[in-house]
Amino acid sequence: MVRRSAKAKGRHTPVRQTSDTLLVELLTEELPPKSLQRLAEAFAAAVMDGLGHYALLQADSTHKVFATPRRLAVLATGVLGRQPDRVVERRGPPVGAGYDSAGKPTPALSGFAKSCGVDPDSLERHSGEKGEYFVYRSKQKGEPLARHLGAIVEAGLGKLPVARLMRWGSGEVQFVRPVHGLVMMHGARVVAGEVFGLRSGNVTVGHRFLSRGKLTILHAGRYADTLRRSGRVLASFAERRSEIEHKLRAVAGKVRKGALVLGADGKMVQFPGEEWGFAAEEVIRNNAVLLDEVAALVEWPAVYAGQFDPDFLNVPIPCLALSMQHHQRYFPLVHGQAAGGMLPRFLVVSNMETRTPKHIIQGNERVLRARLSDARFFYEQDRKTRLEDRVPKLANVVYQNKLGSQIERVRRLEKLAGEIAGRMGMSDADRRDVERAAHLCKADLLTEMVGEFPELQGYMGADYARHDGEPSSVEWAIRGHYSPRFSGDRLPPTLAGVCLALADKLDTLIGIYGVGLVPTGDKDPFGLRRQALGVVRILAERSLALDLGELLALARGYFDPDILSEGVVQDLYGFLLERLKPYLRDKGFLPDEIDAVLSLGPTRFDQVIPRLEALQAFRCLPEAEALASANKRIRNILRQAGTGPIGHADVALLTENAEQRLAQQIASLRSQVEDLIGRGDFAAALKRLAGLRTAVDEFFDQVMVMVEDVRIRDNRLALLSELSGLFLGAADISKLQAR
Repeated sequence: MVRRSAKAKGRHTPVRQTSDTLLVELLTEELPPKSLQRLAEAFAAAVMDGLGHYALLQADSTHKVFATPRRLAVLATGVLGRQPDRVVERRGPPVGAGYDSAGKPTPALSGFAKSCGVDPDSLERHSGEKGEYFVYRSKQKGEPLARHLGAIVEAGLGKLPVARLMRWGSGEVQFVRPVHGLVMMHGARVVAGEVFGLRSGNVTVGHRFLSRGKLTILHAGRYADTLRRSGRVLASFAERRSEIEHKLRAVAGKVRKGALVLGADGKMVQFPGEEWGFAAEEVIRNNAVLLDEVAALVEWPAVYAGQFDPDFLNVPIPCLALSMQHHQRYFPLVHGQAAGGMLPRFLVVSNMETRTPKHIIQGNERVLRARLSDARFFYEQDRKTRLEDRVPKLANVVYQNKLGSQIERVRRLEKLAGEIAGRMGMSDADRRDVERAAHLCKADLLTEMVGEFPELQGYMGADYARHDGEPSSVEWAIRGHYSPRFSGDRLPPTLAGVCLALADKLDTLIGIYGVGLVPTGDKDPFGLRRQALGVVRILAERSLALDLGELLALARGYFDPDILSEGVVQDLYGFLLERLKPYLRDKGFLPDEIDAVLSLGPTRFDQVIPRLEALQAFRCLPEAEALASANKRIRNILRQAGTGPIGHADVALLTENAEQRLAQQIASLRSQVEDLIGRGDFAAALKRLAGLRTAVDEFFDQVMVMVEDVRIRDNRLALLSELSGLFLGAADISKLQAR
């Protein structure tokens, strides 16, 4: 008997769609370390988007990102070897235009059918929003992965966030670094394709010195394991960073006990080893950015401990730390809690693992010695000139083209900081210290140390002020006047520092914003968002009873009025209010609560959080939802009435019992509530106002506000305006949403 095939029986045997793990790896020259992680994630996302676009991913597909100094790679599971077959639909002319009066196909229909390769009578009809039209449906076979993968990868590389491209060789191809190898594998099979003129294969490279040679990837799923075992490469950025972190802790914990350390008093002391236990954690916590950078510089990390001459510890710790971190990417061993100082030791992350690291350590020690010698030289030279003598030279330093020199800025800061100190009730002597700190605070811009390390502005000024014999209040004000320098940074520790920090930030904001250099999108070259958040935090967290509107107007007054825009104070207030919103969200307040307080346009930022906390407490009361709803109704009535400010209601015109009771309760509560709000006890004020719920409910149940008698209507509107005004003293509860 002859067995007939499925095809002979007239049946269709569907092609089974197989899926497997896909590997795409691009081998390059050393990639920029500060953007490596971002490039890798963007590359992986672009490849996955492309695979999804071509229907080459299963629904449960996942992917992993790999990045080392010399490679970008993505490993995706659930990738199909061929697209599923699909039905393709082409839309033709409307049915009404398909046949003429004789019932023959029109040229439009005949042309469409011919382009589809079928007879007009075989076309289907479909009804849509615009009527019935002809449709041609055909089954299109899925294309293989190899048909699209090269284009997907090349298109993805073209979308990476690269600021500057380069060419190599004689071709016109451009990328952030020259590309020398391409791996594209689906399971155990090489996916044929070409990217940047390179043909795909299954051969990659391992560590530049520790690898066994070129590596053949037998299966995409074994990629990371093959690189680890045979190539001495940790391909995962996250895994490599974690390994470095683990080794830093381990090596820091083994640092020799009893090492010399510079104590908080500036004297050399023996460091007790048992107190070193948590110092290893500080190595990690204080160097998170550096940890990311070194993870992008090595493929097989090893951590070694080096040392330097303890005599260098006479240089301020921030100078030493920056010399290590900025120039050499070393991890300084700083212990801030037990000894308040620095060990003459450092940790280096090397790309070479060896049992005899003596030469690696000595080489790094030799390089660091030169760097620290430079830092010590700068420090010693700087201290030969007093800060006071540097101040006049600030006239030669341009602050901003339209805003003049740094000496002009210093003069504004002296006046503004002194005025803020006066408004904070500081004594005349303390105010003079604030003005003295303002006079000296920018002088360190002319020092060698700040010229080498701009990050040390303020720190060096404080150190040199102490050396010059300035009062400690002046030293600490200079040290803290840039604070907070970043999100989560500490505020200035002294009141004098708070005054100077506020003055510095307000002067920057008014000046830069006022000449039109407003932040746009993600561009903020003058750090105005950071400066604004600093003002917000200082006013709120130090509970300063200062009016922001008055401070902005005061700061503007020290500039030439013709330089700045007329509306800079109002515009800048809005800018600060916008910075306040995310700050409050991070504190755990809800958007409608924030809106209820900020919609009032508060200028006392020290009262914002107490108002919000009071609002949260009010919201827990059983009367809260009904009163919020009533306030919404009141605001709508007043808005629709279109009346301006309304005075107190006339008792003689209150004819209904419900409105009389409400008026009596408002009158009895007014002085109490206003007194509580004046004292900043917003929670107690709202709790008292919650007692109005019954009277408010009765009023709306029994009283018609918009009556024909104008006098009665306006009087009732005045009563509602009084009620609304009492609540607005704390917050606009009409903004609260039902929960």
